[in-house]
Amino acid sequence: MNNEPASRRGPGRAGAPGLRAAPGLRAAPGLRAAPGLRAAPGLRAPGLRTAPGLPAAVLTATLGLAAACWVISARLMTGMDMGVATRLGSSGFFIALWVAMMAAMMLPGAAPAVARATEVAGVRAVPLFAGSYLAVWAVAGAVVLAAYRPHGTAVAGAVTIAAGAYEFTPVKRYFRRRCRENAGSGFGFGLYCTGSSAGLMAMLVVLGLMSLGWMAVIAVVVTAQKLLPARGALDVPVALAVVALGVLILADPWLVPGLTPPM
Repeated sequence: MNNEPASRRGPGRAGAPGLRAAPGLRAAPGLRAAPGLRAAPGLRAPGLRTAPGLPAAVLTATLGLAAACWVISARLMTGMDMGVATRLGSSGFFIALWVAMMAAMMLPGAAPAVARATEVAGVRAVPLFAGSYLAVWAVAGAVVLAAYRPHGTAVAGAVTIAAGAYEFTPVKRYFRRRCRENAGSGFGFGLYCTGSSAGLMAMLVVLGLMSLGWMAVIAVVVTAQKLLPARGALDVPVALAVVALGVLILADPWLVPGLTPPM
C-alpha cells in the first residue's frame, strides 16, 4: 500500500479516483495555457459575429460590380437594338451578355441579401451566394436563347398584357414575398426572385432585349419590388400601366419608341 504523502508525489501523478479539489480552490495566479495552443478549428463562441463594417463593405462591392456590368452591357449591346426584330447573335455572345445584364439589373436588389449572408456565414460565403444566384439567371438566359425568335408587335403586345396580369396573381405575390425574406442559399434566393420577376423579364424580351432603355426601366421596377414591401397603392398602378402599354402596342405600335425597326 502506498503511504507516500500527496505533497511528495511526483509531477503528473493522478489522485485517487473520485477525489476532487476542495471547494473554492483555484489555479495559481498567472498560470496560462501553454503558448501556441488554440481552439479546435471551426469552433466559435456563441454569438460571434463578423467584423463591424464588413457587411457594408460587401454591399458596396456588390453595387460596384453591378455598376461595372451596366457599362459592359451597354458596350456589348451597342447597335444591336432592333425592337421586336432584335437578333441575339451567337450563343456564346448572348449568354455572356445575359449574365452581365442580370448582374447589372439584379444585384442592386440582391445586395441586402448578400450582406445578410455575410453576417451569417462570413465573407467566404459571398462568392458562392452571388455566384449561385446569378447561375439561376444564367439558366433562365439559356431558356430565352432556346425559345426566342424575332417576332411581331402583336406578340409583343400580348406578352406585355400577360406580364401586367401576372402582377395580380397569387403566384407573383408568393414569389415576391419569398424573394424579400432571408434566403438560405443563393440558389434558392435566385429561384424565388426569378419567379417574382418572370413577367417583367418576359416583357423585356419581347419589347427589346438589346434595348438599354427598356433594360433600365425593368431594372428599376424589379429592384423596387425586391426592396419595398407590397403595397397596393404602388403595385396596382404599375401593373395597370404595363397592361395599358400592351394594349397600346396592339392598337398602334408606332407610338412606342424603338419597338419597331426603322424603315
